[in-house]
Formats: sequence, C-alpha cells, structure tokens
Amino acid sequence: MKTVLITGGAGFIGSNLVEWLFSRYPDYQIFVLDSLTYAGRLENIPDEIKASPRFGFWHGNVCHSEIVHSLVERADVVVHLAAESHVARSIYDNRVFFETDVLGTQTVANAVLRYQHTLERFIHVSSSEVYGSAVVVPMREDHPLNPTSPYAGAKAGADRLVSAYHLTYDIPAVIVRPFNTYGPRQHLEKVIPRFITRALRDKPLTIHGDGTNTRDWMYVEDLCAALDRAMHADLSRIRGEAINVGTGREISVAEIAQTIVDRLEKPRSLIEYTGDRMGSLLRHCAATAKASQLLGWAAHTAFDRGVERTIDWYAAHRDWWEGQVWMETVAVRTRDGSIVFY
Repeated sequence: MKTVLITGGAGFIGSNLVEWLFSRYPDYQIFVLDSLTYAGRLENIPDEIKASPRFGFWHGNVCHSEIVHSLVERADVVVHLAAESHVARSIYDNRVFFETDVLGTQTVANAVLRYQHTLERFIHVSSSEVYGSAVVVPMREDHPLNPTSPYAGAKAGADRLVSAYHLTYDIPAVIVRPFNTYGPRQHLEKVIPRFITRALRDKPLTIHGDGTNTRDWMYVEDLCAALDRAMHADLSRIRGEAINVGTGREISVAEIAQTIVDRLEKPRSLIEYTGDRMGSLLRHCAATAKASQLLGWAAHTAFDRGVERTIDWYAAHRDWWEGQVWMETVAVRTRDGSIVFY
C-alpha cells in the first residue's frame, strides 16, 4: 500500500490523475489538497471515489505550511500539481501566480525536505511554458528557459526552485514538463474547451494572430500515464531529472479550430481572427526521447481521437460548463492602454 498526496487534485489534470490511480491501484490511498479556486471543483472527482475509505480530501492553500507538512508526513509519494495556470489571467492578475506557483512550491519542497527520510519521491509538475518559443525544434530538456508571460515566469521559478532543492539537499525530486494538455473537465479559459463550447453554442471561435502558432497537444490520459510512470520508475535513474512529456507533433491553432467545427458539422465561418496576444508563443514541440528512455513512455492518443473524445464529453456535460461561460475570456490592458479580451 502507498499513500499518494496530489496537490491541486480537484483541478483538470489532478482529478483525471485521481481517477487514473484509483482505478489502477486498489491498495493505494489517495489524498487531495486543493483550495477550490475557480478552476478546482470537488465535483470533478467522481462520487464513488469521494465515498471510498481510500480517498481523503483537505480544503486548503498549498502555501499553508501546517496543512502541507501534516499531509506530506503521511505520504509516500507527492505529486505537486497545485498552480495558477492561465497565461492571459496571469497578465491580468499576476501576483497570485507567484504566490501559488513559487511560494506554494517552496512550501511543498520544505515539507519534502523535512520528511524525506520517509517520503519515497516528489514529482513536481512543471510546464513547457518555461521554455518560451522554440529556439530549436523539437525542444529538448536543455532548451533555454525563456518564459514570455508572468505565468511562465512563475512556473520557471518553481521548476528551478525544485531543482535547486535537489542539488542542495538531495530531495528525491523529479520534474515533469508537460506540453499543452487537453481533455474532459478543463476550464473554458483554455483554448480547446473554449472552442468546443463556443462551437456547440454557434458562437465565434476567436483566434489571436494568424492562427499559424503551433503547440504540442497531448490528451490528458497520456499525461496521467506519464505521471504514473514517474511514480513507479527506478528512482535512481530519474532522481533530479527534468523530463518533457509531449507527443512530438506540432499542430496550429487554426487547425484545432477547423478540426472542432468540422467534427461538430459547423460552418468554418464561425472561425474569426483578431490581434495577436501578449505573451504568445510561436512554436512549441516536445523532444520525447528522454521520456522514452527514462520512463518507457510515449503518448498514444492521436489528436483526432483525443479531440473527438473531448468534444463528446463537453456535449454530454453542459451542466458542468455552462456556468463557466462568463469566465471564458479575461479583460487585459495592452501596452498602449487599450482593453482587449483574451
């Protein structure tokens, strides 16, 4: 039996990871710590899991050292997902990103340091946003860190903080850098669920810039499989490593919009273009050799199949997302003082 603590476990990736582990490891206890901000919802976790004696939930802030220490003390594995994670929102209100992403990570790392004699490993979930736009493609783990938004800067700070704790104190840390992830239960502020739910409502799908910007899009179950591997791989091989998790395929924002409207049999005239977004990246694509070598992992969900499954979920769960529609965009003041919605 192992006890796994998942910070941010009521959010998009966290709740999917809870389901993944619960169904595959019947002897594991799963603890979730989540402050239940706008993107974290307890209803994201299925009722049968919440009712199980193998599950425990604590409502609290990851910066609160007392609750973090009390939970890490009881854990065998910590998966640190708690973070503010939206580029546009970080431009609008950047302070909370540094409080949660950097100071929250410091709080967790200090607890890991204190209890490392009983803790097996600490998996810090970083982000590919730490790299900024690709200097070379595909982007290896030694790619320069050039964050281009307050969110990316905060994640880069947390990423390097965990690395520094490993180098200084030899904590059993592993850094996972996921590329763009999508799937069920993702907040409408993110582009794929926003495009899907706008198409379902016959509303315009707004693309910032000319739509040629690319990302490496990974279905959330593939990320859960990678985190599972990071939890169970030989620690001597991955301790202190930073590992990309992505598909190795670039897909443009315009192609995403076209795929969604075509799948829903909506007219492509729903797609509209507007000015580019501050902090936007031009190209983003993962080098995946290290994940293959160290974790024995590769993404298996084809983009078309992943998008189809995601569309079907949002079409069947309107009650989950209709109350979020007012939050699908954020008002941001641009450099010239004007207000735009991202």
